[in-house]
Amino acid sequence: MTALDIDAIREDLEAQRTRLVAQLGELGATPSGDLQADLNAGEGFADAAATTAERTERIGVVDTLKGQLDDVETALERIKEGSYGVCSNCGNPIAPERLEARPESTLCVTCKSRGF
Repeated sequence: MTALDIDAIREDLEAQRTRLVAQLGELGATPSGDLQADLNAGEGFADAAATTAERTERIGVVDTLKGQLDDVETALERIKEGSYGVCSNCGNPIAPERLEARPESTLCVTCKSRGF
């Protein structure tokens, strides 16, 4: 990838979005992160407890994937707006190496390390 090959970055982000949406679907969630209420609690208390534990774990994974999807969507929107590659906190350019490693980045390394 050259300094900032926006077309290649956009393609990568769109492919990443497709993968994340598919993963959410496999977990029974919509792209907005909502779970389908299809889990059966079974016949007894132990079944209900196992179902609750499984659902809790699934919610955690869905939340993580939804956060990643939100980051990808934000990066795609920034490409569309023309603000991609500019730190959303300080306004300085984001290093091309950072964007190559994490194309969904909206913060420069300095701002990210400061916790913005």
